Amino acid sequence: MAQWYETLFANYGKTYDKESFTQGTVGEADFVERELGADRTKRILDIGCGTGRHAVELAKRGYRVTGFDLSEGQLRAARQKAAAAGASVDFQRRDATQPHFHEEFDAAIMFCEGAFSLMETDEKNYAVLEHAAAALRPGGILLMTTLNALFPLFHSVKDFLQAHESGAKTDELTFDLMTFREHGVMNFTDDAGRSQTIETNERYYTPPEMRWLLRTAGFAKVEIFGCRLGRFSRDHELTPDDFEMLLVAEK
Repeated sequence: MAQWYETLFANYGKTYDKESFTQGTVGEADFVERELGADRTKRILDIGCGTGRHAVELAKRGYRVTGFDLSEGQLRAARQKAAAAGASVDFQRRDATQPHFHEEFDAAIMFCEGAFSLMETDEKNYAVLEHAAAALRPGGILLMTTLNALFPLFHSVKDFLQAHESGAKTDELTFDLMTFREHGVMNFTDDAGRSQTIETNERYYTPPEMRWLLRTAGFAKVEIFGCRLGRFSRDHELTPDDFEMLLVAEK
């Protein structure tokens, strides 16, 4: 049986790129460049690349980028986007919870819950981090975002989501304090115009959890910051008002 994220992204590429949370690509790519010192010899792995918005933007700037995703529908949109931009990106269909590369990349990016935190078990989420670490050379960095558990502890997640209109509406939200998982029902229209309903399940993480998970996965240094759409920066201190956190982990 397909997981909810497989159903959602099977034919959702065009609609996905119109979502409000996908509009910060250029500024987010700027952050990646700053972290890499604008060294275009660096190889970048985009984990859960979706429609390839970060991979294509970085490739346009001269970086060597490999992007992979579980959804063939998202990859189809990514390849079309790369072709239209005249950008060369190696897009592959892979499962982030499985081994993929071994010390081949200088940096990995995983933004906008591309894979991590969407998995249905904590073990699968951890596997995503473990295999990301394995793909990096010693000294390589992982740049990622994830859902910040400090937010729902201080705010109403339902009110926040309903205040930010998008093409997909999430209803009937519940938040389990024993698992830090948000469950909801999402009604959306796919690229073919079909209305669908799915049950979602996303994991929120606390900063200490992320630091411990990344260290256990093989990263020697972990830094955590507040996450601002299109304005990723080390200058933003993480607060309970940040819906996501931005992490920089060095192997």
